[in-house]
Parts: sequence; C-alpha cells; structure tokens
Amino acid sequence: MAAIVFAVLLVTLIPLGKAQSTADAADADAPARATLAARPWDFGPFFQGGAGVGDRSDFHFAAAGVRIGKVITDEHLGGFFRGQFEFDSEIMPYWQAFTPAPHLQTYTAYDPNAGLSYTYSVPYGGGTYTGASLTPVILRWDFKPHRRFAYWFQGAGGLIYTTHKFPPDVLVVHGTPGGTSVFNFSPQGGFGLQYFLRPGRSIYISGNGVHISSASLGDKNPGVNASVQFQIGYTFWSHR
Repeated sequence: MAAIVFAVLLVTLIPLGKAQSTADAADADAPARATLAARPWDFGPFFQGGAGVGDRSDFHFAAAGVRIGKVITDEHLGGFFRGQFEFDSEIMPYWQAFTPAPHLQTYTAYDPNAGLSYTYSVPYGGGTYTGASLTPVILRWDFKPHRRFAYWFQGAGGLIYTTHKFPPDVLVVHGTPGGTSVFNFSPQGGFGLQYFLRPGRSIYISGNGVHISSASLGDKNPGVNASVQFQIGYTFWSHR
C-alpha cells in the first residue's frame, strides 16, 4: 500500500517539477517581462550629472540619491505605445551646481535723455552651489518590455534647495546674491532604458531635459532655462 501511495505521489510531482523548471527558465530568459508583469515596486540608488544649454552652457551639475516607485497598471494601449503606467519619486540629498567663479560683470546702458550709452561693471556671484533635491511626482510610461530590455518616457516636477541663492546674480550688501532664491522648481521630462540582469534586478540609464526656475520667489528669475542631465542607477524590484 505504501509503495502504491509513493508511486502516485511521484507521478503527480514530476510534472509539477518540470512545469516549475520550465517557468523558471522562461523567467530567466525574459526577466524584464517576468518582472513587470507582476506590477512590482522598484527602488535603488542613482548618480546624476549634466550641463546647462545655451547661455548656461558653463553650468555643470552633479547629484546622487535614491528612487522608489510602483508599477500601477497592467499593459494598455496597442502597437508601439503598449505599456504600463508607473509612479515614482526621487530624493537627492547630494546636489551640486558648478558655475563660473565670482567675477565682474560688464553691462551697457542707454540714457535716452542724454542720448548716450555707458558701460559699468558690478560684482557677480558664482562658484559651487550645494543643496538637496526632491522630485515627489514622476509620471512614467513603461513601454512593453522585450526579454531583458524595458524602455520608458516620463514627465516630472521637483524642488531644489541650495544653501545659497541660486543661480548666481549681482552681489549686494555683504556679498549676498540680490535677486534669486534658495528654492527653485525643476520641471523635467525624458527617456530611459532598463537592462535586466535577472528577474528583480536591473541597471538603467536615462536622459532628461531639466528646467530650473524660482517661479519669481526672488526679485528676479533668471533660472536655468534648459539643462541636459543623465542618470545611471541600479534597481531592485519587489512584488510585496
């Protein structure tokens, strides 16, 4: 009797073991699809760097932080646009902007009453600006993954705090920048690519166009109209 029971269990469990092995092999061969299909949480560290564009091309940026997010939906839409919606947030306790050193800035003014133009120089701030940044709202669309690769595009809004008013401006009493703010907003958007090393683990690179503006919290709002910043990071995915 015991032999019969053992034989029945053996016959029952062998197909289950084969099915599990087949599923594991499929997941290992296409970890991006296997991971995103479960609408997981994702989190991990990243580094970010880039430079300003146009009249801010001599500005450079560096940051490091942590990102956390959640894939909210199953796949929707069709064709090229088929994918899933994801909500993320980022915090960057390390944020720096490297700008030209303090210098004399020359301006030309025209006096319509006298019909004359004249030039003058004023002290202008600059150097390294240190702070922190929070991007609480990142709206991301994850395109349908292909085996180990997953692509996305996103739009986001963030806040930057610096220990000195940013960006540099004309210096006033005691060498303080006159018209800008220690708080700036950073609306942005861009594209990215995940490469899955295995189910639940990936590395990624992304590029974002970032605008930095105080929204006139200071007397003036020179801002950084455009910068291009790149991110590289490691992601842990969890189905809990």
